[in-house]
Amino acid sequence: MKRILLVFIGVLAISCTGNAQKETKKEKKTYQVSKTNAEWKKILTSEQYYILRQAGTERPFSSPLNKVYALGTFHCAACNTALYESKHKFDSGTGWPSFDRAIDGSIEKDVDYKLGYARSELLCNTCGGHLGHVFNDGPRETTGMRHCINGDALVFVPKEKKDE
Repeated sequence: MKRILLVFIGVLAISCTGNAQKETKKEKKTYQVSKTNAEWKKILTSEQYYILRQAGTERPFSSPLNKVYALGTFHCAACNTALYESKHKFDSGTGWPSFDRAIDGSIEKDVDYKLGYARSELLCNTCGGHLGHVFNDGPRETTGMRHCINGDALVFVPKEKKDE
C-alpha cells in the first residue's frame, strides 16, 4: 500500500506543472504605431501607461467612461484607433466599460496567464496596448461576449451632429 501511495504521489508531483510556470517563446509582433517606453511615458498619463503598456487594471467603478452611452466611438488612448462603437456598449455591472463586440480589425486577442490560468487578453491592433479581457458572459441576444475594457485605455469621441 505504501508503495502505491509513493508512486501516486510521484506521478502527481511530476504532472503538476501550472501554466504560470511555463515559459513561452513568442515572437514579438511589430505594430503600426511603435514607440519606446520613454516616448509612451511622455504622451500617456501614469494611469494610461500602467494599463496600456504594463497590462495593468484600473479599480472597478473608477472610470468616468463607465456610464457614457452617448452616440460616438471609443478610441485607443495611446494611438487614437477607433475600437468600439457606443451602440455596442452595455452595463455589465462589473465596474468597467463593457462592449459586446469591437470594430472589425481593431483589436487582437492574446492569452494572459498572469492569474495562473488562461484568460483572453484584448490588445489594440495598431499599437499593441493592453485594453482588458474578453469573457463569454455578455448579452445572449447579441454576441454573448463581454469585452471588459479599462476606461483609462479609452478616449470617447462623440458623434458629430449634422446641421439639418
